[in-house]
Amino acid sequence: MESIMIYVPAILAVLGLLFMWAKRSWVMKQDAGDGKMKEISSHIYEGALAFLNAEYRLLSLFVVGASIALAAIAYVVPTTHYLIIVAFIFGAFFSALAGNMGMKIATQTNVRTTQAARSSLPQALKVSFGGGTVMGLGVAGLAVLGLTVFFILFYQYFMGGEWTNTNQMTVVLETLAGFSLGAESIALFARVGGGIYTKAADVGADLVGKVEAGIPEDDPRNPATIADNVGDNVGDVAGMGADLFGSYVATVLAAMVLGNYIIEDMGGNIVEEGFGGIGPILLPMAIAGAGIIISIIGTMLVKISSNSAKEAEVQKALNIGNWTAIILVAISSYFLVIWMLPKETLTMGFFVGGAEGFEYMNINSIRVFYACLVGIVVGGVISAVTEFYTGLGKKPVLSIVQNSSTGAGTNIIAGLATGMISTFLSVLLFALAIWASYAFAGFYGVALAASAMMATTAMQLAIDAFGPIADNAG
Repeated sequence: MESIMIYVPAILAVLGLLFMWAKRSWVMKQDAGDGKMKEISSHIYEGALAFLNAEYRLLSLFVVGASIALAAIAYVVPTTHYLIIVAFIFGAFFSALAGNMGMKIATQTNVRTTQAARSSLPQALKVSFGGGTVMGLGVAGLAVLGLTVFFILFYQYFMGGEWTNTNQMTVVLETLAGFSLGAESIALFARVGGGIYTKAADVGADLVGKVEAGIPEDDPRNPATIADNVGDNVGDVAGMGADLFGSYVATVLAAMVLGNYIIEDMGGNIVEEGFGGIGPILLPMAIAGAGIIISIIGTMLVKISSNSAKEAEVQKALNIGNWTAIILVAISSYFLVIWMLPKETLTMGFFVGGAEGFEYMNINSIRVFYACLVGIVVGGVISAVTEFYTGLGKKPVLSIVQNSSTGAGTNIIAGLATGMISTFLSVLLFALAIWASYAFAGFYGVALAASAMMATTAMQLAIDAFGPIADNAG
């Protein structure tokens, strides 16, 4: 099993993509409603696709220019290779594909959710969250698949599939960094461009409709409503998908790079520990691969049985799926860390400051798991904090509602104040997570904490994409 572990994350990613395709097929088979519903949905779909096509045409020029720059860098820097250009192009393509795929399923699920809501609330949740599941698994599956496959290819090309030394592995990982750079490049433009369009369309629709014409929000008599709904998809779905794709890849790759430093600190003497001597490098990919299968389990638990269910029950169903995935990632991380890292000690450098620089310490692999656990717990708490500050019926939102009774000015002040306060706990938690994970396992622990936290990206994205789908359905 140890000899084929390098291929396991790719296999798990393929399984996730197969499940995604099956779920997509099921969603597309659902009733899309009458002619008028299909007409409105088609306008949203065409508008979102037109935006992405225009955006990707411009981004293709950026990819060409950046590829030329990377070729010059590869010529000058000895620790990289011209193959970084190939990795960069595929990273950009996969990132754009993830966003495009999510946008398409979101704009095709909204009308099916509307039709399903005519029959029952449980069916509407099943359809809308099914569309979100396609988005989440598509992003996570493509990220893990692309990263793993390119690592295998570069590992075979530069090192013959066998451990030689950390210098050669540095070339492998720096070349692989092109995949992450490509993903992040597309994410930057997609997130910012889609976000600006979203807010412009949303505010424009409100100004024309509610302020000038005096009609309700999302009223079909307001043509800007279509632009508003298009914005939800290109910003909150396509932009968010590309953004998290890039972040996911960069997080896992950072942990792999630091894993190479662990091997270097140990003098490259962990070959006898199995996994071809690269266990610390493979571990982040293994956690990411396990996270895909665990996210599938989590999505299966999101369901309600009553047609008269309140909003709190729907939120409870989402929380059950989310927390189940978080707990299962914690359990799987324990077994993966104990199995894949040296059983006795790892040598890690800890920064002690001043002239002393780094101090090298031997730590047990269980401390690496504690670092992972820190990231997992903080990720779960962040979800709870977000729910508290944004959920209907919660004190922060009710406070904004109460302040709105005296006019737009107090509404804006209360909203801004609540938004600013909501960031405090998140910043504090992340600072605590960085300190604690570093105390347990150095920089490698910090990177693994982030990797473990993002292992449930597929589940988190499914919940995120569910929002715009349900909003458009309304």
